[in-house]
Amino acid sequence: MISRGVTIRNSVGLHARPATFFVQKANSFKSSIWVEKEDCRVNAKSLLGVLSLGISKGTAITLIADGVDEADAVEGLAELVDSEFGDK
Repeated sequence: MISRGVTIRNSVGLHARPATFFVQKANSFKSSIWVEKEDCRVNAKSLLGVLSLGISKGTAITLIADGVDEADAVEGLAELVDSEFGDK
């Protein structure tokens, strides 16, 4: 199991379009992946789960992965977040 903290910096947070990109990226990995905000943890491969966290700009989240490609999964999702979902 591997985890990494990231901060959401894009203007709309993890809502609608960015959340869709995030979930699509998460689904490209075989590992189990979760997103944690404060004390809530949801499946990163579930759009409804990700949206339910209400992640806005400036929110710190933790990406957690467990499986054969866990390092690639966390790195890939962190890069997506750092790129501000292509909004830079």
